[in-house]
Amino acid sequence: MIEVSIFLARFLGGFFVIFGLLFIITRQLGKTIEMTEDKSFVISTGYITLLMGLATVILHNVWVADWRIVITLLGWFTLIKGIMKIGFPEHIHKQAQRFKNKQALSTVVLMLLGAWLIWMSFY
Repeated sequence: MIEVSIFLARFLGGFFVIFGLLFIITRQLGKTIEMTEDKSFVISTGYITLLMGLATVILHNVWVADWRIVITLLGWFTLIKGIMKIGFPEHIHKQAQRFKNKQALSTVVLMLLGAWLIWMSFY
């Protein structure tokens, strides 16, 4: 199981750091939040989100008291978010509007989480 944990920590960590940097450099996060007005966009990204969450939960449903629990929780949160995006896209739009004022902080937290996951995968 540790090999899967290391792979997912590096994969998700790299994804979060790259995504965070792209959001900062291109200032696309605000545009992405605006796109949640389009239900078809939310639903189509929901399928990708659901698949990523389901794959993570299937591969890494590890409930232990160490750093690997973060990957398990991320998998479950991603799966639930995918279900919400497909089934309740209007709720996702409302949630995105509340998130709008916290974009910079959330981006920094995302990047720090990604860096931490990468660090843990090599430690």
